Amino acid sequence: MSRPTSRPMSRTPSPGLITAVLALSGTVVALMQTLVVPLLPDFPGILGVTADDASWLVTATLLSSAVATPIVSRSADMYGKQKMMVVCMAIMVVGSIVAAVGGSFLWLIIGRAMQGFASALIPVGISIMRDELPKEKMGSAVALMSATLGIGSALGLPMAGILYEGLGWESIFWVSAGAGTLLLLAVILVVPESKVRTPGRFDYTGAVVLSAALAALLLAISKGGSWGWGSEPVLLLFLAAALLLAVWVPYELKAGQPMVDLRTSSRRPVLLTNLASLLIGFAMFANMLLTTQQLQLPTSTGYGFQLSVITAGLCMVPSGLAMVVFAPVSGGIIKRFGGKPALIAGAAVMVAGYVGRVFFWDSIAWVIIGSTVVSIGTAIAYAAMPTLIMGAVPITETASANGLNSLVRSIGTSTSSAAVAAVLTSVTVTVGAAKLPSFQAFQDVFWMATLASAASIAAAVFIPAAVAGRKTAIPSAVAGELVVQGRVLAGDHRPVTPAVVSVLQTSGEAVDWSRVDSEGNYSVALPGAGKYLMVANAAGWAPMAEVFDFDGRTLAQNFHLHDRLELGGLASAAGTPLPGAVVTLLQASGEHVATTRTDSQGRYSLPLPAAGRYIVTMLHPVTHHAMARKLAVDNRSVNASLELDTPTDQLVDA
Repeated sequence: MSRPTSRPMSRTPSPGLITAVLALSGTVVALMQTLVVPLLPDFPGILGVTADDASWLVTATLLSSAVATPIVSRSADMYGKQKMMVVCMAIMVVGSIVAAVGGSFLWLIIGRAMQGFASALIPVGISIMRDELPKEKMGSAVALMSATLGIGSALGLPMAGILYEGLGWESIFWVSAGAGTLLLLAVILVVPESKVRTPGRFDYTGAVVLSAALAALLLAISKGGSWGWGSEPVLLLFLAAALLLAVWVPYELKAGQPMVDLRTSSRRPVLLTNLASLLIGFAMFANMLLTTQQLQLPTSTGYGFQLSVITAGLCMVPSGLAMVVFAPVSGGIIKRFGGKPALIAGAAVMVAGYVGRVFFWDSIAWVIIGSTVVSIGTAIAYAAMPTLIMGAVPITETASANGLNSLVRSIGTSTSSAAVAAVLTSVTVTVGAAKLPSFQAFQDVFWMATLASAASIAAAVFIPAAVAGRKTAIPSAVAGELVVQGRVLAGDHRPVTPAVVSVLQTSGEAVDWSRVDSEGNYSVALPGAGKYLMVANAAGWAPMAEVFDFDGRTLAQNFHLHDRLELGGLASAAGTPLPGAVVTLLQASGEHVATTRTDSQGRYSLPLPAAGRYIVTMLHPVTHHAMARKLAVDNRSVNASLELDTPTDQLVDA
């Protein structure tokens, strides 16, 4: 088994400096997504392509980010978070240079796809914050990092227009390359490599299948409007995504070290947080799409303001600044009340903002105010999501869990983009010779976003309070954090799976937990050397608990489970032990569970099944006389004797 190696002592940069570098990295990610958006109407003429072809400049980044985020996040947990940030930054910088100097549409697409790798920086950066920042600074730092998506998006729109008009379209990629290079150096110099990692085998098969499924799904969503939702390519893409996911899910459940731990992801706190994230992502993106369009549409529509791209982009700056201002506020809400109330509060603010946008729309000021209110709600809700995720998953899986949450949000934003396009193109008015969206279309989308925000509140309400509580919201790191690894084994040294290892302080406070892989391996993070209560629990085995004193040097501890829970007893006929009898266990509903034979002493033993009601039967091996009895099984071993009432002389004569 791989064991963590100690690293030399080095000066740790200040928490504020680490937070600043990581937050700027997140802002650059958002800039990668939005810098080309204002130029999309001009790219067909610049590059000599159709408008549908030009849309690939956004689609390519979307697809590569969807593929890269879960892969990079899982790799960060395994190989090092700072290392994967450096890799993503380097790919983004190279992609920016390729797009700037390629000279053709194909090279521009390749460069944009490489820029998509930057999307993984946000979930990995949040995980680094958990590892490196003190508890009192973590809430506001995570809130700021989560808000960078909206901040960068708001700043990217006017910046793109200014660069394009002043220096040409290539300048947006040179600026991206320059900013990425500076941040790459800052990450190398400022951000320390985390000790919290889980060495193991990378799930290449799971990564390939998941990547193909995500690419098919997001391509179908993003191109459904232009290709036709009922067209053959779109339907085939949806079918391919469904089939690939149908293969991927059972494979991941069986994999020893899966790409995505579906058992952890299906736990109610994680599942409901991801569902709320999907809905919030949908609602958030509608705000950005509709605001810029309304500000730029002609005044002849009756609701547009006919602003230039740059002016419309500048009108988005207040919403971006509001997210910066409210990042510490949302951090304070999380610290005082917990992640669940913060998520509900943020979604409620979004509901209020969208309802206001339905009724107050006839001035630029109202549009800016409505957009800003929605952005404030987004900042609060986005800050709560990683808080809830990190409070519900093992510390050694925070990057991959945040990566999945980020991926779910991106699916929400992609779906929002497709839904907005479908509504705006179907509910139109004729202005001169042009068909433009009617204000009814905008109101329909506002109501859709309102419903999505309200649905996220409903999902958040059912997040368990024990996980959403403020004391367990973000498991904080401390100096000297250790990663302890080991195996859960049976008495004969075979791995025991499935099993869970939990670590508690001797005072009873939770520290970390880990689900074992198919070889019985676990990995947990401890705050430092000292005594800890470690509990191992496996299906079919009596749990064990021991206090271990870790000295900071010996970082391996195996668990040996000896007391297997079983269903067993003595089988007899007329008081005489009956060897070779067939004993079968059935569920009360009739399904077969297991079959065994009694030994030479007439005894039988079966692994203890899941709690429930069962029927156990015995069949005489010679006379074929049979009997059955009902059993109620809980989580304790069951001794169930089986007795045939047939007289002994009848058995002998037979």
